[in-house]
Amino acid sequence: MNRDYEIVYIFDSKLDESQINEKLDRFHTQLTAGDAQAEITAVDHWGRRELAYPIEKRTNGYYVVEQFKTDGVALPEMERLLKLDEDMLRYLIVLNEGVPTAPMSIATREPRSEDDEDEDEEEEEE
Repeated sequence: MNRDYEIVYIFDSKLDESQINEKLDRFHTQLTAGDAQAEITAVDHWGRRELAYPIEKRTNGYYVVEQFKTDGVALPEMERLLKLDEDMLRYLIVLNEGVPTAPMSIATREPRSEDDEDEDEEEEEE
């Protein structure tokens, strides 16, 4: 049974985009090889961003968010490859239960419907 997964990679910011794409190709090969038969559905390069806290004395990282479908057979070997990559600062693999993510500032996002309801209630109380 194939499930939807999402992975966030944080690479060392000293890498250029071509080096990151080479690493992603190697990871994609691992996912799609053998019995796994994973399907990469979306790759979104967020680019260089400041980290919330220093990781290995680095304050910036290159973010990539990727979505794929697989039955999970390839995930242990994929995680092993990620742990061995010296240019990988952090990664996180989670089950994907929503639409593709995109970088967004809280200041520029539209208010959620819950935010609108809270504002309406505050106005009514006054």
